[in-house]
Amino acid sequence: MKEDRFLTVILIVIALLVVASVSMFFLRQDGAGYLPEDTPEGIVHNYILAVQDGDYKRAYAYLADKEYKPTFDEFEEFYLFDQYGNGGAGIQIGETIIATDTARVEVTVMENNSGGIFFDRYYDYVESARLVKQEGKWKLINMPYSYWAWEWYEEE
Repeated sequence: MKEDRFLTVILIVIALLVVASVSMFFLRQDGAGYLPEDTPEGIVHNYILAVQDGDYKRAYAYLADKEYKPTFDEFEEFYLFDQYGNGGAGIQIGETIIATDTARVEVTVMENNSGGIFFDRYYDYVESARLVKQEGKWKLINMPYSYWAWEWYEEE
């Protein structure tokens, strides 16, 4: 009789954990949405979200029209081959500094460097996204390395 109660308690606990996990999954899905595009931090957020969603045309539209801008094919290929493994990276947008037609947005990138089933290692680093204002819109000229190829906007 005690074994039946013990088993019932275990099954109830497992069911509650499953319900909690599914609820968290769906609640987190609603949290990521595009922001207004009138601020530098909005552009940075939207660019990263578009990359993570695989919407490369939208992400490419946030790039500045400057010399050595990658072609769309180069841009898309960079992400399709996932050279830096940014698929699992999380971000946190920090302080924004605006100076007339340029801006710098602090971005903390949080990555998981898996060391095995019991030894996941998480680390984060802080870099800056740089933007310029072109025709009244903020456009990216640099992002943290896991979201940007080093050769973009650089003389080859």
